[in-house]
Amino acid sequence: MGHDIPEPFVWDESFRVFYEQLDEEHKGLFKGIFDVAAKPSDASALSHLVTVVKNHFNHEEEMMKAKNYAELAPHKQMHDDFVAKISALAVPVSADTVHFAKDWLVNHIKVTDFKYKDKL
Repeated sequence: MGHDIPEPFVWDESFRVFYEQLDEEHKGLFKGIFDVAAKPSDASALSHLVTVVKNHFNHEEEMMKAKNYAELAPHKQMHDDFVAKISALAVPVSADTVHFAKDWLVNHIKVTDFKYKDKL
């Protein structure tokens, strides 16, 4: 059973990982998905989402490497799988795919990312 998807789809304090830059980047991921949901036929919104996702994942993984985070490999695999999925998308983005992205982000932060609190 997963966590509820907020509506409207925006970051709130319940998603805080307590690393300022990562929290700011997470806000950007929410906005990126929100923008694609609002304009599923906008190729620039989709392209922007892919870019912010890749940049955030790279930054988060670098922080994990720097601290020898034990769960880096499985965490990175989740990132890679998500990037592969969204990189393969074309507009218009279906409502089911938008729902998948929202659900993935909410649960990735609240389950997987929360494991690194106080460890990076």
